[in-house]
Amino acid sequence: MAKQKKKLKGKKNGRNKKKSRFTAKTADKYELYQLSVQSPQEDVEFLSDTYRKIRKKRPYHFREDFCGTALLSATWIGQGRKHSAEGFDIDPEPVTWGKNHHFADLGPAAKRMTFHIADVRRPSKNPPDVRCAQNFSYWVFKTRAEMLGYFKKARADIARDGIFVIDLQGGPEVYEAMEEETKIDAGFTYVWDQDEYWPVTSEAMFYIHFRFPDGSRMQRAFAYDWRIWSITELKEILEDAGFNQVDCYWEGTAEDGVSGDGIFTKEDKGEACLSYVAYLVAQK
Repeated sequence: MAKQKKKLKGKKNGRNKKKSRFTAKTADKYELYQLSVQSPQEDVEFLSDTYRKIRKKRPYHFREDFCGTALLSATWIGQGRKHSAEGFDIDPEPVTWGKNHHFADLGPAAKRMTFHIADVRRPSKNPPDVRCAQNFSYWVFKTRAEMLGYFKKARADIARDGIFVIDLQGGPEVYEAMEEETKIDAGFTYVWDQDEYWPVTSEAMFYIHFRFPDGSRMQRAFAYDWRIWSITELKEILEDAGFNQVDCYWEGTAEDGVSGDGIFTKEDKGEACLSYVAYLVAQK
């Protein structure tokens, strides 16, 4: 499971409770992750709307790389009877959790989901209209050769008029050793820990911890051994992989002047921010 989307999105969930049901002993780390980090409805809307604006038609078949619990794929399928999805991940644990929690209740619709316990460089069963790698998960590829190879596989795999979408984070703060705490309304605290960064290789170690009202903690529930990639680097590698057009979608600023507003629009230059999240949308 990779981290989030909104600066490792410690988002508030809106499920207000007077007393938290969560403790380190009773909490499920995958549930905590989803409450803290994921916004599947907003992500699916962005992916679908972006495809429609580019291709002037609706996308139906979706592929989620590094899918984990496949919450995004389940949300995609929920759009309608024509929508189908494939998820790729090498770790069977979150995939099994997702099957039990997201697909068991879908009934016949669950048959429109295909899971692959396989490397994300393996081909899809059917060419996807939209393929994505969310939450910076693809940063596990640490060399340019590895990243180029992955992007080439993605380009060859998508449909003739398909798009490939990745997100990324950046800004000076991403290189700093720091812990960022966010209180989640469901009743716990999400902690994004930027533990170490090595400038010669651009490698970094990140962790997610959870803290609870009773004082208990779930330390290093998730760990990420990554290379930090810049927009420019990734854009150039996508172009070298053969994509005809690569556009950056930049997040706007909320009324507080600090946080993102969750609205992403095409942008050529961006702006100097201490921390940002953006998408790269690559067209075949």
